[in-house]
Amino acid sequence: MRKGRQRAHALWMLMRPWHVLKNVLVLMPAFFGGRILAAGMPLLGFVSMSLASSAVYALNDVHDAPQDRLHPAKRSRPVASGEVTPAQAVLLAAACMALSLALPLLAGASPVSLWPLLLYLAANLAYSLLGFKDIPIVDVTIVALGFVLRVMYGGLLAGVEVSNWLLLTVMMASYYMALGKRRNELRDTREQTRAVLTRYTYDFLDRQMYLFLTLTVAFYSLWSVDAHTAPHAVLTVPVVILLLMRYSLVVEGESDGDPTEVILHDRMLLILAAVYVLLMFGLIYMQGGAVL
Repeated sequence: MRKGRQRAHALWMLMRPWHVLKNVLVLMPAFFGGRILAAGMPLLGFVSMSLASSAVYALNDVHDAPQDRLHPAKRSRPVASGEVTPAQAVLLAAACMALSLALPLLAGASPVSLWPLLLYLAANLAYSLLGFKDIPIVDVTIVALGFVLRVMYGGLLAGVEVSNWLLLTVMMASYYMALGKRRNELRDTREQTRAVLTRYTYDFLDRQMYLFLTLTVAFYSLWSVDAHTAPHAVLTVPVVILLLMRYSLVVEGESDGDPTEVILHDRMLLILAAVYVLLMFGLIYMQGGAVL
């Protein structure tokens, strides 16, 4: 019985449940579109994308297990440590992938609305299994694309057309975070098992990271003053700047740069994120205006 519980816990950890934070982006179109209070299908999309990302993590851990065993922290992952066999991990990934596609369809979603999910799976399988993760620029582009596809998937499920300015904002912020993670991995001597790091330099990653940070603020500001955006959305720009400044401060410290870890382990970032959500909620729902 005890071994069964340990195995179930190991399988749960293989799915990396804390990374569901990234999939909140699926709800962004419904939130900005004024439909979050009746967001049944986008919520199902959140679950669907979470299952898809868990499938990707499981397959990635199977593929990377030999290298992970050489890493002082990653060697404790379920597959690398031997708590979960490769066959069990592949079976779990297949089940998660099947459920991620079946749930929206069973709920009545149009098959056409699943294309961002399918592209996400295809891109990340290429990233993990076909060696795309070892190609500089391509690796961070696939990571950034995953965030953009989450937003597009949520827009299709919510029936909301997402602003191009907002998509550009998400894209630039995603590049910023992905480059920040690579930069900090390059700084961390424990990460020398990641082949792509030999193709990057710290200065290159640092410069590109802050280029995309600047573009993030610029595109968000343009979105906030767009004619189709709710009045006074520009009031959120200072909060976004504070969020990005705080994020940069944390990443400049001892963080490994993983966006989920950075956000979940910094109280100030969580407070600023809550302030942003409450302020935007008031601007959209108290005035009755959707901002997308």
